[in-house]
Amino acid sequence: MVQKISLAFANRVRLFYSKTTSVVSFVFEILYELKNFFLQRKITRLILIRQILFTGFEALGLISFVAVAVGGIIILEGSAILPGFGQSKLLYTILVTVILRELGGLLTAFIIIARSGTAIAAELGNMVVNQEVESLVSFGISPVLYLVVPRVLGVVLSMMALTIYFNVAALAGGWFMAYLFAPIPILDFLTKLFSEISVIDVISSFIKSLFFGFVVAVVSSYQGLQVNFASTEVPQRTIKGVVLSLSWVILFDILLTAIIYLV
Repeated sequence: MVQKISLAFANRVRLFYSKTTSVVSFVFEILYELKNFFLQRKITRLILIRQILFTGFEALGLISFVAVAVGGIIILEGSAILPGFGQSKLLYTILVTVILRELGGLLTAFIIIARSGTAIAAELGNMVVNQEVESLVSFGISPVLYLVVPRVLGVVLSMMALTIYFNVAALAGGWFMAYLFAPIPILDFLTKLFSEISVIDVISSFIKSLFFGFVVAVVSSYQGLQVNFASTEVPQRTIKGVVLSLSWVILFDILLTAIIYLV
């Protein structure tokens, strides 16, 4: 009797995995389950809140340090190459181009991959090993709806918020470092900075953060669920998720930059 039940569980899990062997089908299943997410019980919303707290709130310290350091380094390098860089209009052009268009979203995505991407892949992989995913399938609960969708939403929302925060902190760090070389009133700095920021720059940052967050969450979740009941596969899938997330984020960054600014 026990063997029959175990066999039934295994068959259901195989059926689930057969639907998610392709990343494309996995993405479509996530998008399909999104409409059912807010109709579920509070437990799925609790997973969403926990994911936002871990990915977003708990990463603020690291994001702040990296952002301020990057803004300051840009000013230091510029001042070493060009005398009077802190008072030049080129300062604002470089800050907007380097931080707002590129590094803000890209470095934030790298940090999320290192923290949340690895955590998601390892957590879901261990759940497969402990047969928790199997139990969900046996009760007719979609693992994608219950486990993946709240994590995807949490990472995407956190990614978008952290990108905005990174941009603000990096620009503030740039102003502070420039102020040390040549005192610039904050109002003058902001006036000249906003004159260099275009609507396309803001839209670009928003779109990139949306795509980056989705890619990181989907790839990490997919790799975690591909563990085949062996604990030794968890670190392997986690590392593979990191590598693929980095690769896809960079590819999407190049593609979106080309579409937004060159087409």
